[in-house]
Amino acid sequence: MTQLLAGDIGGTKTILRLVKVDKNGATQTQTAKQTLVTLHEDRYASADFTDLVPMVQQFLQEAAAATQTQPDPEVACFAIAGPVVNHTSSLTNLAWFLASDRLQSELGLKQVELINDFEAVGYGILGLQAADIETLQAGDPQAHAPIAIIGAGTGLGQGFLIHQGGYYQVYPSEGGHADFAPRSELEFQLQKYLLDKHSINRVSAERVISGQGIVALYQFLRDRQFASESAEIASIVTTWEREAGKQPKSVDPAAAIAQAAVAQSDPLSQKAMDIFVEAYGAEAGNLALKLLPYGGLYIAGGIAAKNITLMRAGSFMSAFGQKGRVSGLLEKVPVHIVLNPQVGLIGAALKAAQLS
Repeated sequence: MTQLLAGDIGGTKTILRLVKVDKNGATQTQTAKQTLVTLHEDRYASADFTDLVPMVQQFLQEAAAATQTQPDPEVACFAIAGPVVNHTSSLTNLAWFLASDRLQSELGLKQVELINDFEAVGYGILGLQAADIETLQAGDPQAHAPIAIIGAGTGLGQGFLIHQGGYYQVYPSEGGHADFAPRSELEFQLQKYLLDKHSINRVSAERVISGQGIVALYQFLRDRQFASESAEIASIVTTWEREAGKQPKSVDPAAAIAQAAVAQSDPLSQKAMDIFVEAYGAEAGNLALKLLPYGGLYIAGGIAAKNITLMRAGSFMSAFGQKGRVSGLLEKVPVHIVLNPQVGLIGAALKAAQLS
């Protein structure tokens, strides 16, 4: 039995997991589903520690007490909320600088891998069970075909998986920063609004399809006087606007707008989420056209999982499939929403198992 250490490291919280794995010649996917066993797991407030090393050391001490055995991980993989360049990372919203060689030395491990958190999601979908996903389109899944991942949250992550050498390799991308493609007169007006408001010369997909995008859609409709504001949502959005540049903020307007849309209590919020879901579906369809991911297209990120009702309503898949004369190609693509919020941690464990 080999022990592994996996971590999902964010500016607010970090989750660590000690795992044992017995490969027995299994493929990566088989390892994910059959032989990864969690020995101990805990979460920590990232800001309570000056670095990852003392946090891991505390975790291993607590794991020893909880399991009545001495943990002995050989390799570790940490998913980082920020870019990873040359095996190093400066975390977003946290004054940590991590380098895999330093972590390897100070923690006494044989190997440490740092990967971007959305890359970890890519590995994580290989370890999901049926209960971890909501299928929007069954499609016609093909073994060893490419797999696509897209996820709107703070930003818009995109990536893909290619089967090679007996297992899937994950490739991150910056597809969320590609140009936003308006599909209606209202979306062209939205694009012009964002260009003028931010004094920029292009609008990325992420400016519309993300948490910040939901707020931008609401502001656009409000400023165009599409409908009257409700007092509750107006107060939340105004507070958020006044707190520009402040961290952390006291309100989450994107969540409030989505909740109001589900409750059908605010016309502005409902229209904002209608535009958001359609734009999300259209962008997912664009990604699917580029990759033809007959292994599945997985929708990660917190927004989709928290708004299943809106995602199921039909406009997402309608926009996904509206691709003119090649629309038929997308009918065969399986489309799933990832429900498991720990998919990134699962992915870090799988990547660590691959390293071992």
